[in-house]
Order: sequence, then structure tokens, then C-alpha cells
Amino acid sequence: MLLEFSCSNHKSIRQKILFSTLAGKDNTGEKHLVNFGDIRVLKSSVIYGANGSGKSNFINAISFVKDLVLQSIKNQPGDGISQTPHKLESSSSDSEYSLQFVANNVRYAFGFTLNQHIIKEEYLYYFPKGRKNKIYERSGETFETGTKFNGKLTTCKDVLKPNRLLLSCAANFSSVDEIEKAFSFFRDDLVIYDPNFGSDQWMDYSLTQINENSSIKNTVLSFMRGLDLDVRDIDVKIEQSNFPQDRLPLPNFLSDDFKNWLLQEKIRTVRAKLVYDYFETDLMTEESTGIKKLISFLCPLLDIMVKGKTLICDELETSMHEALVHGILKMFMESSINAQAQIIFTTHDTSLLDLDIFRRDQIWFTELKKEDRSTDLFSLAEIKNVRKDKKFGKGYIAGQYGAIPMLNLNFADIVSGLE
Repeated sequence: MLLEFSCSNHKSIRQKILFSTLAGKDNTGEKHLVNFGDIRVLKSSVIYGANGSGKSNFINAISFVKDLVLQSIKNQPGDGISQTPHKLESSSSDSEYSLQFVANNVRYAFGFTLNQHIIKEEYLYYFPKGRKNKIYERSGETFETGTKFNGKLTTCKDVLKPNRLLLSCAANFSSVDEIEKAFSFFRDDLVIYDPNFGSDQWMDYSLTQINENSSIKNTVLSFMRGLDLDVRDIDVKIEQSNFPQDRLPLPNFLSDDFKNWLLQEKIRTVRAKLVYDYFETDLMTEESTGIKKLISFLCPLLDIMVKGKTLICDELETSMHEALVHGILKMFMESSINAQAQIIFTTHDTSLLDLDIFRRDQIWFTELKKEDRSTDLFSLAEIKNVRKDKKFGKGYIAGQYGAIPMLNLNFADIVSGLE
């Protein structure tokens, strides 16, 4: 579970912002909560804001941290860490990132500071039995471990570089269980979905699961029927074939070894049809973008629910009718499969601004500050004098909570300029 995330000097985010899934004192909507020790954690959160206000940059900041944890071990000498500071700052200004999360039922705190495209500081703590313990603290290329971990990270000294996170190095060059579990949170449990990238991989995964796992297939079909989509079956065929040498002769330039490798490689072809009462459709060429996204999204979502992962999703509603979005969220929030599963997403769908769906501390807003056009992030629970029976969707559209472009324009004058 993700408990907190904060960052500063990342794209439109200039000053430190803090996002939290720790529940407030509100005693409503207990179904949205899971207990972890003596704290209550929200299972879902939604983020609203005008176009260009920084919603996607917030998601990008989390994705940046994940990628750096997983990939910085591959950085070569002389490589800088590619990161975009705020327009009014520079790479010589500190950029700070920190997270608190739960991995294997243990709370961790991890963070680092970038300056001039290299790592300035880094830390990793954990909280066995609820008490803070140091795993390591780093400054530049030197680090100090907690008492329990003395001598256990000596193998990292030679591979630690200014462009590599110690967490990335230690996960690959030591055998510290606490570090491996922290690393596995980023690798396995923190899932980031961007509708503009990676959708092909999600579709391939979904169709493979539907083809190989009958219970997954039946769950997908039941969900679609529950949305009044009269699909009787999803017929998936996956074929493996050899490289078509007879149709495409290989160039003489290629070596014999490369040709042999290429000829041994299998070409994977995936086809899928949706079966209705009176006809069939080809999923990829005849179905709507919304249906394709729904099918590609459902199987990874079910995996996240079963294994208790955290899903971060930018613009969940893209290409999907609001009824599909409501159905997905209802399935996720009412599921008792794994209480630790979380979904955190951005959206423009104001129909979700409803206390029957979310608590006030689950609803967040991004807004550009007027003085420097930097992103501010705040929750509905932080706004005073908001009644529990308030029509939040109408209030948001009316600009009562900020986070929306105010259309103080005379459209008649604008149109008249075309005459």
C-alpha cells in the first residue's frame, strides 16, 4: 500500500506537495478503509484538476521514482539522471522525492534528493513493530547503515555511483531481506497505467489470461454482462509460427549466427472475437475504443485486486463511458479479495464527486498557483465549511474548490472577431 508521496521541483511541481492515503477522523465510509496497525488507510483516491494543472505531472513524479529505483543500476559512468525541474528553477536546485509504503506488512520510508542530475542524498527506514529503524542514510557517494545492517552493504561500495540509487544497487548486490522487500514494492506492487503508453502490453496480457484461465475469463464476461454488454463469449486464439523465410529472404549482410537465431524465433499472433447472440466481432478491428480498453484493463486490474497491489492511473475514464468507470470502481471498492489493493487515479468525470462513492479525504485537487504557475495539491477534507450533503460535482464545476479554469470570457466578443 502507498501511504504517502511528496515531491518538489519536478516539472510543474515547484514547492513541496504532499499526497496521503492516511484516513482522517471522519467516521463515514468505513468500507473505503483498511486497518494497518493503529492507522487507517484509504483504498482509493481520485484527483481532479483543470487541463495543465499538474495531474499528469503528479503521476509522472511517482513513475519517475519507480523507474529510477528499478533502472538506475544500469546507468553508465558520466550519465546524468534525466529529470525536468520547474521552469523557474534549475537542475542546481534540489528536487526531493519521498514515499511511505507498506511491503510485506511492514511500513517503509524511502526518499532521495537530486541536484545537478546526480543523487545528493538518500535514505531508507523501516518500522518493525511500529518503531522507526534506519536501514541506511546516504550523502553523496558515502552511506551509513543502521546497527542491524552493519557490514551487510559493503558489496555496494564499488557499484554505488552518483547516478545510481543505493536501493537499486543494494537490491542487486546484497542479500538484505528488508531491502529486497522494499525494492519488490516498486517492482511488483506499484503498478502505473498511462493510457498513452503500454496499452498494447496490457491487451496482450489480458487476452493471454482469458485464453489460459477460465476463471479469469468468466469474471470478465460476468462483469461485461453486468454492464448490460450482451457478450456471450470471448474467443481468443494464440498462434506461434516460424519466421516466414520463403516470403522474405534474409539479406546477405546478416551473419549466419543472426540468421539462425532469427529463424528459431517464434512469431506470436493473437486474435480475439467477441461472441454475441446473433453475430461475432473482431475485437481489434470492429469493436469500439472503449470496449478494447475495458478488456485490456480488466485482467491486470483483477491481478492487482487479487495480489493486493497499488494501481496509479492517469485519466481512468479515457475512451470509456462513465458507466464503465463506475462499474470498475464499484468492483474494486466492494471486493473482499485482498483488502490491501489500492487504486489512485486522475479524472475529469465529475459524476464521481459524490460522498456515496468517496469520502472527502479521498478527493484531491490540483491547481496552478497564479504567481508562478506551479502545481498545488490539496484534498477536499482540507477545505473548510463544506457540508457533507453538498453537491460536490456542481460545486466543483462552479469553481468553489478551485482546481478548475474559470471561464471569464465573453464568447460573443470572441466569435464576433471571426465575422
